[in-house]
Amino acid sequence: MSFFNKKIKIGSSTIGIDYPTYFIAEIGGNFDGSIDKAKRLIDAAKEAGADCAKFQTFTAETIVSEGGFSKMTLHGVHGSWGRTVSEVFKDVEFPVEWHQEIADYCKNIGIDFSTSPYFKEAVDLCADMKVPFIKIGSGEITWLEMIEYTARKGIPIMLATGDATMSEIDEAVRTIKKTGNKDLVLMQCITNYPSKIDSANVNVLKTYQSAFDCLIGYSDHSPGHVVTLASVVLGARVIEKHFTLNKKDKGPDHPHSMEPDEFKFMVDSIREVERAMGSTCKEVVEEEAETVYVQRRCLYAKNDIKKGQKIKAEDLEVLRPALGIPPKYKNVVVGKIANKDIPARDPIFWEDI
Repeated sequence: MSFFNKKIKIGSSTIGIDYPTYFIAEIGGNFDGSIDKAKRLIDAAKEAGADCAKFQTFTAETIVSEGGFSKMTLHGVHGSWGRTVSEVFKDVEFPVEWHQEIADYCKNIGIDFSTSPYFKEAVDLCADMKVPFIKIGSGEITWLEMIEYTARKGIPIMLATGDATMSEIDEAVRTIKKTGNKDLVLMQCITNYPSKIDSANVNVLKTYQSAFDCLIGYSDHSPGHVVTLASVVLGARVIEKHFTLNKKDKGPDHPHSMEPDEFKFMVDSIREVERAMGSTCKEVVEEEAETVYVQRRCLYAKNDIKKGQKIKAEDLEVLRPALGIPPKYKNVVVGKIANKDIPARDPIFWEDI
């Protein structure tokens, strides 16, 4: 029996295999220190089809050590900023005093608000504000104490798994499980900005389903929407993408974020995929009601067959449309006596023999 719920209530939405994909617009630090820009981003996210506008709650001093970073030679995105890591993180802090105003703004326009908390007081704030879920970023996956503290709040958890091994993911999932929190969405992620499509490893979602038997999603940093489409086909029910008004804006996350038109195209494309996925039942659908006859064949008289005539194989041919006896009964028809005249090229019906 599965421990984790296969249906989770998130705000006014339900996440589950039989429910629409839940879209998170990860605004992160893309508000560039302006609460007005944060609101414009929220408006744009809502218009683009996002279900949630998500931020990140941290202070530079509670998340990074400049002393530690000074001992590293950085080759990735952190090394491309031309400034210290602490300075960049300080610039993109989401002030605690803005949280309630932004949450209220989201509520007023009909989009969920959430934030990823990166210190314990921020987790407490999330609980006090009754956010619909808490996203735990990939970088926190080995901080089991924090994962346990967060999970014990009883709020649905979305756990990103970038740059993590299966054993590390297993430890984190077990930590959540022991708190009794049954609402988990396990999110595949590649922690690079941007990440390569060739590294996306969407198929690992199948491994997550098999190993952990929980809901799955994808927190994607790759260009475009191909990875998210593939994820939904494999069962992902949550999609997260960084969101910006303009990729050219200054700030660490803008270049690998989706602009509103891109995000909307992704949402619309996935909604089409959802419609195309249908059900696991194979059946003749309404629009096939005519073609089931037009495209199939049945037995026809190859030449005139007279009443009382014994039907031979050479008297028959197999043609479209399928109005009469199906071809698989040819051997049954051969040797029967025609009880009426059947003109050449006419279909043969059971009542004719």
